[in-house]
Amino acid sequence: MKNHLICTLVLFICQSCIPLRIAPNIQTYKISKGKKFKRGLPKRQMFIFEDTKQAGAFYDYVNIKYELNDIDVYDDIPFQIAGQEYFFSFYEIDIPDKSVNFLPVLFEQAINAALHIEDDNNAEPKEIRKDNFYIAIEVYSDIEKDCLSSEALSKESVLKYLSNLRQEYLTTKNYNELVFKN
Repeated sequence: MKNHLICTLVLFICQSCIPLRIAPNIQTYKISKGKKFKRGLPKRQMFIFEDTKQAGAFYDYVNIKYELNDIDVYDDIPFQIAGQEYFFSFYEIDIPDKSVNFLPVLFEQAINAALHIEDDNNAEPKEIRKDNFYIAIEVYSDIEKDCLSSEALSKESVLKYLSNLRQEYLTTKNYNELVFKN
């Protein structure tokens, strides 16, 4: 019993960062219900990917690519696939990783005990936060309310379009180049 307690204590000290919230790790993209991914998003299926660029970069990308002139950039952005018109809306999402670090508190307590110091200024556990940014895109048309749902007829073509859009966004440095590509 004593050995188990010592092993547990050693593991606790070595692993003193306790995660409170872990953000999802998305390699390429993920299709998920918006509300399931983050509260506040619509209930539709969404195309979600990690945004490695600075905040607002996707807004700038969409604004320049679709020549929106800062008008309705977040909602009802029209695009066409094989002559069929679709619309997409996007959301920039922040989901932080949060953990609590107990090591400084334990270290201070051990030093105070070893030196027989009574310190009234007890250290608090430190919360560590790392922000993770995501872009969530919903697609709809006049025919289908949710083009990414499993029953949608256009799901495959829309997924291919969004995958190419994601790839172009992540690889483009100067968004003004997009005007000349189109």
